[in-house]
Amino acid sequence: MQTLNLDLGERSYPIHIGQGLLQQSELVTPHIKGKSAVVVTNTTVAPLYLEATQRLLTGLKHSTVILPDGEGYKNLDVLNQIYTHLLESKADRKTTLIALGGGVVGDMTGYAAASYQRGINFIQIPTTLLAMVDSSVGGKTGVNHPLGKNMIGAFHQPQCVLIDTDSLNTLADRELSAGIAEVVKYGLIRDPAFLQWLDTNMDRLLARDPEALTYAIFRSCEHKAEVVAADERESGQRALLNLGHTFGHAIEAAMGYGNWLHGEAVATGMVMAAELSQQMGWLAADDVAYTRHILQRANLPVDPPTQMTGEDFTRYMSVDKKVMDGTLRLILMKSLGESIVTADFDPAALKRVLNREI
Repeated sequence: MQTLNLDLGERSYPIHIGQGLLQQSELVTPHIKGKSAVVVTNTTVAPLYLEATQRLLTGLKHSTVILPDGEGYKNLDVLNQIYTHLLESKADRKTTLIALGGGVVGDMTGYAAASYQRGINFIQIPTTLLAMVDSSVGGKTGVNHPLGKNMIGAFHQPQCVLIDTDSLNTLADRELSAGIAEVVKYGLIRDPAFLQWLDTNMDRLLARDPEALTYAIFRSCEHKAEVVAADERESGQRALLNLGHTFGHAIEAAMGYGNWLHGEAVATGMVMAAELSQQMGWLAADDVAYTRHILQRANLPVDPPTQMTGEDFTRYMSVDKKVMDGTLRLILMKSLGESIVTADFDPAALKRVLNREI
């Protein structure tokens, strides 16, 4: 097991990474302050890992909420199922929520924890690669709205993150690739050496080699922890973690949540960001080609849906958390491994990218 610490002063917490961690209750119970816990999971994960999670809670009063699985259920109506259960079970401010699942479960559980009785504790136990390397770390929580992804939410840090890499053995190949998109992101925005390592070891990752996966997860979480510790509420450099996300969120919303996985949309969005960076004179054509290459090696899409027009992108991108005072900011790349947040891009160049005119 390897452990990282996300340094946020009195709200700091450990991120445990390793095999067989769902059998180690001593990693979880010290972070449950009261005598009760509620596990929130979904219909796919519950048959696989709920029983092991419940054994972690031996000696505590605990219950379970099982949500439907899929990005399409990440909304206020389904979120209300968690609140209803908490109220019916008379959960109080010392109750701890435990998110067992992927990013949808983690985001919704975290938002329920942030808002129930104005804030209770929660623990993240991610079971997808994407959740392990991104959404479980950093305290971003929320739900989607038909007009925009993750536009309703709150910053609320977990008490700990427990990453049992054995749970990746049951992950679908498509979901594994979607998680690799977020891993590649760290290389593109701030670590060219890691990007090269990913290119060299992509076949090992796709084959679920435990050593390769553990290193990729650890390095990704290390990057995420460093950025969040420096900018918890995304007032500056944390926005760099959204490379490709403004384009990707537009794809997810326009195509209907769940039709494109989040990582698939982000992969395409990162290529579009690279293309705009080339239009701005920052990236060479070979850099854009390399970005496409490494994502294609992970079996990810690199071109937007043919049915989406430039107007579709513009409409959905105008409803984005990175819009400030009516001005859209984008994360672009000055080079492979160096990124910036900027509103100083050429609108005509953006239009060419959105309309596939490059």
